[in-house]
Amino acid sequence: MSETAAYVRVAQVSDLQNNRSLAVEVDGVGVLLCSSRDQLFAVASICSHAHESLAGGRIKHGVLCCPVHGARFDLATGAALNPPAVEPIATYPTRVVDGWIEVAVS
Repeated sequence: MSETAAYVRVAQVSDLQNNRSLAVEVDGVGVLLCSSRDQLFAVASICSHAHESLAGGRIKHGVLCCPVHGARFDLATGAALNPPAVEPIATYPTRVVDGWIEVAVS
């Protein structure tokens, strides 16, 4: 990712509770904001296995579980941790500015 990546303000920090997610769109890209272990993550909102929405998936210990088929993904790296998913999901840089979560997708 370029150091000149364009960050987009998407939600207030107070909108996202620990071990929860929030689906947003950033420059036409579906992104799932996730909070786990008091850290913020931004990942693709679609599962790499069957292209189903990851919104509503359980989050625990830095891992997101697909609510449809149970594939799990590491929130920090996007790595698929178990079948049926074998491909990772995209991850995006986040930052907090003045209480707002900002994400860069390009």
